[in-house]
Amino acid sequence: MSTLLTVKQLVSQRAGRTLFADLSFTLQHGDVLHVEGVNGAGKSTLLRALVGLVQLQGGAIHYHEDDWREQLVFMGHKAGVKAELTALENVSLQARLSGNAKVDPWQLLATVGLLGLEDLPAGQLSAGQQRRIALTRLWYTDASLWILDEPFTALDSDGITLLQQRFAEHTAAGGALIMTSHQSLTWQPQRLQRLRITGGEE
Repeated sequence: MSTLLTVKQLVSQRAGRTLFADLSFTLQHGDVLHVEGVNGAGKSTLLRALVGLVQLQGGAIHYHEDDWREQLVFMGHKAGVKAELTALENVSLQARLSGNAKVDPWQLLATVGLLGLEDLPAGQLSAGQQRRIALTRLWYTDASLWILDEPFTALDSDGITLLQQRFAEHTAAGGALIMTSHQSLTWQPQRLQRLRITGGEE
């Protein structure tokens, strides 16, 4: 597998406290990197830094593909759906934004267990149902690297299983995944790395 991302000696400080220092790792196609740590340790800071949303105090982040921004999907811990749009409208919007017309929105609603709720505004749905809407993006994208902050938030056991199946498909096809999660993975990736950040509790 070829190298996708190299991270060397990252340093993050906040309010006079060091969250992490000398943090380094290499990610290859097919890898899963599970970032662990207590609340406030710096997990979300690391993920946001990897996509250019946070400036760190030291270190280097190097993507080995020239079009890396196009090969990247980032999802934060919030659902990120439009509350005033229906479930179907939100999923259809994901299709338009991704430029992928291969996946039928109705089929995808069935895949994530939302058929029958397609005409309801997302704001009227549960947190778990809104999370399922947001995660349909992972069925549309052809990006090679997914960076996901707490993707299992608000999902029930069936939703977690479904999402981990999608992760398995992605990595089997040569994709890579960086994720945080307070929950243990029930899926066992073939190429799993664990990175524990010990910056401290909130």
